[in-house]
Amino acid sequence: MLIIGLGRFGSAVAESLVRMGQEVLAIDENQALVDRWADELTHVAQADTTDDEALRQLGVADFDRAVVAIGTDIEASVLTVLALAEAGIPDIWAKAITRKHGAILERVGAHHVIYPEFSMGERVAHMLTGRMMDYIEFDDEFSIARTLAPPFTWDKTLAESAPRSKYCVTIVGVKRTGEDFTYARPETTVSRHDHLIVSGPTRKVEEFCNIR
Repeated sequence: MLIIGLGRFGSAVAESLVRMGQEVLAIDENQALVDRWADELTHVAQADTTDDEALRQLGVADFDRAVVAIGTDIEASVLTVLALAEAGIPDIWAKAITRKHGAILERVGAHHVIYPEFSMGERVAHMLTGRMMDYIEFDDEFSIARTLAPPFTWDKTLAESAPRSKYCVTIVGVKRTGEDFTYARPETTVSRHDHLIVSGPTRKVEEFCNIR
C-alpha cells in the first residue's frame, strides 16, 4: 500500500495498515516526519510527490492502491493525485479539506475522496444530540448506528417489537453487558440495557435512536 503524506491522518492510516499486516511505502516531503516514522512503518521515503520522476524512481507504478493524505497544501495534493493517475495506479484514495478540493481531486484522477474532518464532525454531532454511541453515514443517505435499546423493545423478541415495520430500520446486532455482539434474528430477545446496531435510511435511523 502506498501512503503519501505523514501528517496525523496519513500516519494513522499507515500505522493501522502495518498493524493489519500490510506492507506500506510511506512518502513525505518533510524529512523530520520521515525520520519520525522510519522505524515503525515498512518503508519510508523522502520525496517531492508532485515530481513524476521522483515517483517513478520509487516504483509507485507497482502499487495497486494509494492514499494521498496531503491536507493543507491543496496544490501538492492535486498534483500528486494527477501524477499517480498518470502512473496508472488503479485505485487512488485522496483526502480533501473542502468540497471544491474534493471535486478537483475527482477530476484529476482520485477514485475515492475522503473528508475526515467533516465525517468525524458529523459523527460526533449525531452522538452529542441523540442516544447514539457510534454513527456512520454513507453517501447514499444510508446510516449505521449503535444505540441503547428503546423501551418498546425491552423484554420482547425483535419479531414482537417489530422495529423494521414500525420505524423502517433493521436491527443488525445486539450486545448484552459482558457478552459479545450477536447477529440479530427475529427470535432475539432484547433487554433494557442492551446495545443495538441499527441500519437504514439516515432519517429513520436518527428517529429510532432518539426514541425515549
